[in-house]
Amino acid sequence: MRCMLSDNTRAWMRDNGFDPAVIDAPGKYADTALMLACRHGATAIALELLGAGADHAHRNMDGTDALWACVVSNNVELADALLAAGTDIDNQNDNGATALMYAASAGKTQWVKYFLERGADTGRRSLDDFSALDLASNIECLRLLRASA
Repeated sequence: MRCMLSDNTRAWMRDNGFDPAVIDAPGKYADTALMLACRHGATAIALELLGAGADHAHRNMDGTDALWACVVSNNVELADALLAAGTDIDNQNDNGATALMYAASAGKTQWVKYFLERGADTGRRSLDDFSALDLASNIECLRLLRASA
């Protein structure tokens, strides 16, 4: 059963082009309100949407999900909430990239560590046959991924 959304969350949804009556309706780029809130680091909004039953597994037009959006905004609290809700840590987008691969390629060392500590699969490969290790863009990410192999 879905919960009633607060006035603040309903206003945020309207301001961002979403209909509060349809919590999972995709908007621009097939992102949902939950995905956009995660990407913007709107913690209270995202947590309320998640608590109201928003689809944490929705994939946008590129196949990325709300967990990937948390890496973009550097929001560990939301990532923790998504994983607790059952989000797939190893979701692969349409190019076969996982959030771990994105973190490694973007040099987001804290996120590489985060995903490794939570059991992300380092053996996944993109459509171009790259792993997170292959995509590591700094020495810290490289060392973490090598040590996990």
